[in-house]
Amino acid sequence: MAWSHRNHKEAIHERQAVLRQLPGWRDEDERIFQWSVDPSQLASFQEALTGQMVMPVSVVGPAKINLGRYAWQDGCLVETDRYQDDAVYIPLAHTEGGLSMSMQRGFHVLNRAGGVKTYLLNDMMTRDSAFVFNSGDESKAFYDWVLQEREGLAAWLNDPNHPDKQLKPSQTVADVSRHAVLLNIDAQLVGSVCHLLYRFFTGEACGPNMITRNAYALNREIVRRIEDKGWHLVNIFLEANMGGDKKPSHEHYNGGHGKTVMASAKLTHQQLRRFLNTTVDEIKRLEWTGLHGSNASGMQSFAFTPASAVAALFLTTGQDLGMVGTSSMAHATIQALPDGAAFSLQLGGIEVGTVGGGTSLPHAQSYLRLLGCQGPGSAQRLAQIIAAAALALEISASASMASHGSENFFRAHLERGGNRPT
Repeated sequence: MAWSHRNHKEAIHERQAVLRQLPGWRDEDERIFQWSVDPSQLASFQEALTGQMVMPVSVVGPAKINLGRYAWQDGCLVETDRYQDDAVYIPLAHTEGGLSMSMQRGFHVLNRAGGVKTYLLNDMMTRDSAFVFNSGDESKAFYDWVLQEREGLAAWLNDPNHPDKQLKPSQTVADVSRHAVLLNIDAQLVGSVCHLLYRFFTGEACGPNMITRNAYALNREIVRRIEDKGWHLVNIFLEANMGGDKKPSHEHYNGGHGKTVMASAKLTHQQLRRFLNTTVDEIKRLEWTGLHGSNASGMQSFAFTPASAVAALFLTTGQDLGMVGTSSMAHATIQALPDGAAFSLQLGGIEVGTVGGGTSLPHAQSYLRLLGCQGPGSAQRLAQIIAAAALALEISASASMASHGSENFFRAHLERGGNRPT
């Protein structure tokens, strides 16, 4: 049979029939075809829909988090308000034994110390369009032109009356999104290639699709404006790897793509000893050793296990799983204080949204609603909750590893890892 990517009922049944004929198929495998959500609701989220996967979800909490509200004003991200939420319940989809218990332990001690405080440091999504010329002379001339014209180009794209922002009769989505605001255009030369980094604010959406449409429209307008320059434009690539999407990068380690969030908390000597069975000196020794190990192995991220928290929350809230790579770039620190220690975790580029894509799935909608992540400011709230959850896990897991011989860490994985009786 021709393997169809379409999702009408007959195509789904045909693909299922092929799988049933495979040598490894068993009667109990029919469970992957038993829909918990009607396939008609799922058909728009991917191609070649064939079955479903069930993941267990734990809920950790309550977590005390002090969060900020933010807005772009005159080209700067400004904190407009702060608020305290003492009852954040965090849903985690995963199969990693010990993860939920460790994060719960982290929040248990952090709540006693007043909770976690989060700050949004940046909020933008980046597309890197590359303009390839015949020579470095031409790319440099183009570079100079872009720096002179970038304000006008941004005004052209951001114009609310832009003709391509109007929905045409044959369209379901306009060519240019009115929800993505172009904040700036940066340029970088690499020989005969000029990379243009388009920096967008995308509101409650993560925004990769909308910034792709807008970058494509802007590229076409740039070509129109330089037609009389006499430059030989060899090619244009809509994304050329400087944008930072779905992969770790030194360029965006400290921010610039996604939501840059810092979570911080303080613990006393007594709280560390009583609830985490460790001391400031023990964790500092682990940090010192780990930093040298990271440096020697070329690691970019300086944190214990942020990807576990990020991925588990991405699954429950319908995020693009490919973005875990960027979103888990992290830098954890511990600062010794006279009465204890101050902990921080900075995530350079959390790529999340609360509208669009997988966030529209029925179960994701339920979890987003339980997190209080719907409506204005909800994407920024979600990013801050993810950072707080990652810090709670970081502190707890680090304390286990810092114990003598890392025995606590070993015991937790011995008791909680692998298949366990219920």
